[in-house]
Amino acid sequence: MNFENSLLKLKNTIIENWNSLIEMIPKIIVSILIITVGFLLSKFIANAFKKTISKRTHDELMTNFLSRTLKLGILALVIMLALKIAGLQSIATGLLAAVGASTVIIGFAFKDIGENFISGVILSFKRPFDINDTVKVDDIFGKVKGLEFRYTKLKTFDGRDVYIPNSDIIKKAVYNYTEDGYYRNDFMVGIDYDDSIDIAKKLILKAVIGTLGVIDTEEHKCFVTVDNLGVSTVNLKVIFWTKTKEYKRGALETKSEVIKNVKNIISKNGISMPADIKELKLHNSQKSIPITIEDTTK
Repeated sequence: MNFENSLLKLKNTIIENWNSLIEMIPKIIVSILIITVGFLLSKFIANAFKKTISKRTHDELMTNFLSRTLKLGILALVIMLALKIAGLQSIATGLLAAVGASTVIIGFAFKDIGENFISGVILSFKRPFDINDTVKVDDIFGKVKGLEFRYTKLKTFDGRDVYIPNSDIIKKAVYNYTEDGYYRNDFMVGIDYDDSIDIAKKLILKAVIGTLGVIDTEEHKCFVTVDNLGVSTVNLKVIFWTKTKEYKRGALETKSEVIKNVKNIISKNGISMPADIKELKLHNSQKSIPITIEDTTK
């Protein structure tokens, strides 16, 4: 008798659940449609928002970050609405409650993730670089290529992709080499002690300023100064400015042209650039150094 009662209860339970499922199928289908439409709608709204913002600002990093945030926010609302329509309010409420109750736990367990996300939000509005700026963070040196929720993407000049946590960008010193497009470069030129320093400086400065790509203004002034007295040369330091966003290519190509022009103008005007003098010492009973000079012109 008890066995028959158990079977009857099981049968009734299955029937009730089956009827409930049949009744919920239309709601579930509608919920699935809402989520599908919501996904497409969030993508459309995010793209429209991105285009609108792009017309008002040239900040590509902030535009991309805000459009992705808007898309995720819309998707979250759509999913909550779909659960409610499907009659799963308890699940939606439970999810919200679980999120609220576990915030502290998740905060400790995923401290770095939360920290990097908040740092990403801060960087989207205020940061020390823009897209394609050349920056250095610690010993990482490259071009900024993207800003995500958790990391900033840099492309190094040897072709590597580096993903730096946003919290590191906030906490550590960031060196921006091309924020205003100006970059200062320098190199050394050694002239003979018998040559006139003043004449050499004038000739070098003329060659530097006359090189394509070199900037010489009141704010960004090119100049030549005596740096030190070497063993065989008076060493002049040449300092000049270039305006370029291509730090590794543009700046170095300009530097190459400047050095070439300086070398040519020095040679044409009879100024020597001697090699280093080598000093030879005789030890113990050695009184001479055997040296043979061969005539290679014959």
